Amino acid sequence: MEITAKELRGKPSQIIEQASRGTEVVITIHGKKMAKLVPYDAKNKKHSTEDDEIFGIWNDRNDSESVDNYIRSIRKGRSF
Repeated sequence: MEITAKELRGKPSQIIEQASRGTEVVITIHGKKMAKLVPYDAKNKKHSTEDDEIFGIWNDRNDSESVDNYIRSIRKGRSF
């Protein structure tokens, strides 16, 4: 299924419902394919950010086991 960004703004719940049923929705802007909306798969841990899993730019880092722990360590209070 291919839709425009304007259609997505107009009826987002209907389009998300279609994607949740398994339909792959391609979003276009000015005729160019820009994004793809696919159903969320909770079993696929590769794309899930639940349970403190390292993701995105943190994925290749070896110096931290947990994003939350790393952020807490750099946000420690300052002493003047």
